[in-house]
Amino acid sequence: MHIKSKIYNKTLYVLLCGELDEHSATHTRLMLDKIFSESGFNQIIIDLSELQFMDSTGIGVLIGRYKRMKSRNIPIFICNPSKHAEKIFKMTGLYEIMPKIV
Repeated sequence: MHIKSKIYNKTLYVLLCGELDEHSATHTRLMLDKIFSESGFNQIIIDLSELQFMDSTGIGVLIGRYKRMKSRNIPIFICNPSKHAEKIFKMTGLYEIMPKIV
């Protein structure tokens, strides 16, 4: 898993590249927590265009980050989901807490 991030116009943009599963979950969680602990943004957009695979462990990582940001009143949005990610987000109802944007 490779993660890229930048802050632009008070929005934190995060690109997840690779596979978010039990093998990469700990690293991904730690990296996202570090990125999310920065200041200077009031919303987060997670780009899933390069996410090749995600299992239930990956879903847990994203839900955990959502809960942390919700406590800070910072919404998380999803953009450009891969076909695999789109299917999972629709199936699990994750779009109800992390809406998809264009």
